[in-house]
Amino acid sequence: MTTTEESPARPALTPLRQARERFLTGRPLPAGVPDEIVAAWRRARFFGVRHDLTEPTEPLPPPPSALLTAARPVLERLAPALASGQSSLVLTDERLRVLWSAGSGPGDEKCHDLSEQEVGNNSAALALRTRRRAEVHGPEHFLDLWQDVSAVSVPVLAPENGQVLGTVTVASGLCTGCTPHPGAALAEATATAVEAELLARSRTTERALLDAFQRAAARPGAAVVALDGKNRLLSDAAAGMLSPGAVAVLERTAAANGSGRDGIGPSEAYDPARSRNGSVAYDLELPDGTGTAHVTPVRHEGAVIGVVAVVEPPADEAVRPHAQQPRVALAGRSVPWRHATARAAELARSREPLLLTGERGTGKTALARELLRARGDLDPLVVDAAEGPVDEPDIWATTLASDRALLLRHAERLAQADVAALNSLLDERPDAPLLLTYTPGTPPGPCLQRLLDTLAVRSVSLPALRERPDDIRELLPELAPRPAPGRPPLTWTLDALRALERHPWPGNITELAHLVRALAEHRQVAGPVRRAELPDPVREGPATRRLSPMELAERTAILESLRRHGGNKARAAAALGIARATLYRKLRGYSL
Repeated sequence: MTTTEESPARPALTPLRQARERFLTGRPLPAGVPDEIVAAWRRARFFGVRHDLTEPTEPLPPPPSALLTAARPVLERLAPALASGQSSLVLTDERLRVLWSAGSGPGDEKCHDLSEQEVGNNSAALALRTRRRAEVHGPEHFLDLWQDVSAVSVPVLAPENGQVLGTVTVASGLCTGCTPHPGAALAEATATAVEAELLARSRTTERALLDAFQRAAARPGAAVVALDGKNRLLSDAAAGMLSPGAVAVLERTAAANGSGRDGIGPSEAYDPARSRNGSVAYDLELPDGTGTAHVTPVRHEGAVIGVVAVVEPPADEAVRPHAQQPRVALAGRSVPWRHATARAAELARSREPLLLTGERGTGKTALARELLRARGDLDPLVVDAAEGPVDEPDIWATTLASDRALLLRHAERLAQADVAALNSLLDERPDAPLLLTYTPGTPPGPCLQRLLDTLAVRSVSLPALRERPDDIRELLPELAPRPAPGRPPLTWTLDALRALERHPWPGNITELAHLVRALAEHRQVAGPVRRAELPDPVREGPATRRLSPMELAERTAILESLRRHGGNKARAAAALGIARATLYRKLRGYSL
């Protein structure tokens, strides 16, 4: 059971102790035992935890940890104050492995892993799961050796994205009826100090990565990428060149450099003949015909913190006439968005049918209009199936016969007769200048599925806004209405921008546009928009963690496969080359 500032009074510990004894002996529990405590005891039994654990687990050296490196100065300043033996202070990582401990609170010396799988219910595991301060007292624990222990734990959050990096725990002798725990202030202050140290260190390493990026990008037109596992910097040339698969390879390369031997990438990937600033550089072939990346590890204070990659296109790509493609001037520089719009621009050059798919509000119609404008189709016929049945579908054939483009919005809302007419039209004119937008949802009927299959080879799926949070800062000024005369344009604090980038945006760009317009029209204060002014769901942030670029790419591939197979999970799994059970697990993991 968690005690926080808003928690009610704790249950009396004596009845709880008796209930625990009944649980351990298999007897029925009395009424009034909190459900969350019973569930925790049952989880411990499921994991095979022995309640009478007496032998300490084999101590292992703490794993290499950026958290411990940042926290050590803070913890060592506190260690002398714990010499009295009344309490102990413990730091764990995100897997609840003990990285550091001091003091001699009762019971803590027995364990080097505080996960529920090893020791059952405890405050560190509870704080990690709830992302809030948590307390566990006496019989709420599963282990016998902690029956006279009270502990409070606070999660340590990454300053740049709010991810839980570990926990700080203060344990002491049993304190009945004390809420909050007497060590709560110490745990909170320690976690805050560690987070401040992490922030200071991340800014220093970010500056080192930025400096390396700027040096490499000094040559005009250079395609340069800098990555450290948390940050990604791309020059304009790189953003237009790299596919999501190529970026995923570079992300894995950055991770390997950070954890490999002396920060150097895989032995098969580097060339010892090339070296800069004492770090070994190497060449890496990128997928999707992107070209070759010249990768150089970036060092800071003796450690590799990331990589800088200079991408050279294939020889035949260097002379390809890119200027002939229409330029899509829509806000967004992220790799998923650039990849999708570049693909759409390439397909739109031929004026053959083109299908744009994506969640509602992702910008399908805006992109379609821009494609038409860029290639000179300035007067298309626009039909919106969401506005009701099409009165005169014959006008489609007349429009296309006159070589006038047709933009058909919300193809998923077409009546079956209209879909059949469109299929017949495409049978007669497979090269018709037709653009369709389609929002996947319920499984399509046979006629609509035939239309989607016909256009599958000339379709582009637009990424959701949550898959390209790096574009939000560029979208904001485009979405804000023109300020009234004498009023400054809308600006944002860094804290507000981070909250916007972490929000999942189920309504995508449309939802973001509504928020921006509402703030511009109704706020009564001057200065940048602060986080406190944002709506509650945006201000408080998502309950789930932010996906990595690799996970985003995998999620996108799953959504695309489901779209192509009309929501049929068995066919989507077969097309992806994974078991259906694996697909279901990933759908649950990505909340799809």
